[in-house]
Amino acid sequence: MGRRQQALKKWVLAQLIVSDPQMADALSLVPVAGDASFRRYFRVTYQQQSYVLMDAPPEHEDCQPFIQIARQWHAAGIRVPRILAEDLTQGFLMLEDFGDVLLRSVLQEKTADDLYCQAFDQLHRIQTLPAGVLPKYDAVLLQREMSLFRDWFLSSWLALELTDAESACLAAVEQRLIESALEQPQVAVHRDYHSRNLMLLPEGGIGVIDFQDAVEGAATYDLVSLLRDSYIHWPEAQVMQWVDRFHQQSPWAARLTAQEFRQAFDWMGMQRQLKVCGIFVRLCLRDGKAGYLQDIPLTLRNLWQSARRYPEFAEFACFLESRVIPRLNQRPELQALNLQDWWKA
Repeated sequence: MGRRQQALKKWVLAQLIVSDPQMADALSLVPVAGDASFRRYFRVTYQQQSYVLMDAPPEHEDCQPFIQIARQWHAAGIRVPRILAEDLTQGFLMLEDFGDVLLRSVLQEKTADDLYCQAFDQLHRIQTLPAGVLPKYDAVLLQREMSLFRDWFLSSWLALELTDAESACLAAVEQRLIESALEQPQVAVHRDYHSRNLMLLPEGGIGVIDFQDAVEGAATYDLVSLLRDSYIHWPEAQVMQWVDRFHQQSPWAARLTAQEFRQAFDWMGMQRQLKVCGIFVRLCLRDGKAGYLQDIPLTLRNLWQSARRYPEFAEFACFLESRVIPRLNQRPELQALNLQDWWKA
């Protein structure tokens, strides 16, 4: 057991008021699947009650946003884990245990409609919260995120050197996507609202985790994260049915027609997919988390297919098809996926 785990166990024992040496020796920290950050999670069980522990090294992670948002959202009826104890100096939190059932593991054709409707309900609650207290998802942040596509995905991983025309095309796409995002209703945005950050709770209902990066931003962003998930694909007609349903139920629906909302959804998706392609590569090259590379093809296909639907992005769609996708197909890390005939499926 490493030094931080020893410190975490000592802290947990104090929170649980465990003084019996034999009981302390028997108390074990069981690793729980974590996220893409420096945070680690453990489960501990004491007197038939289970807790989740967050180990967030202060030199890498700031727990304060997590704590503030968790308390605000919980008070508003959003099902986030209750914070049972905290130590910001060490970077330790004790949280309510939501179990292990990720939404991704139970999403099937016959269950998806009901589960997504539950996820929509939680998302509508989030979007009705006061958003002004959150950092703004402004043009600077939107641009910074999309630059990951150019810097990490195209340059560092695919070793693709852009021509002046290609670089100008990408810059124009980024600017158009920023304008679209800022023109939408601005609401509270979870920022990573997808099937691996939503949980099916033991008592039923959907639990929401990994919300510490919430911002005030575009109303379609979280819906894109959910329905154009990098980890699961649905037929386009089904996705649009869900998009329309969400739009009809939204308190700000009158501000956008159904067609305007669909376009805003697609264009917001493109912004996110540019970012995510870059993030997945950065997680591999910088942080040694190579598993995320397997999720790039679906993310890139979503980007390409959205671009093809709009004349404004015809040049960019052609760039993806002629320059990016062939280079991706050659990556040795993805050879087992047999991608050559997959793109237009």
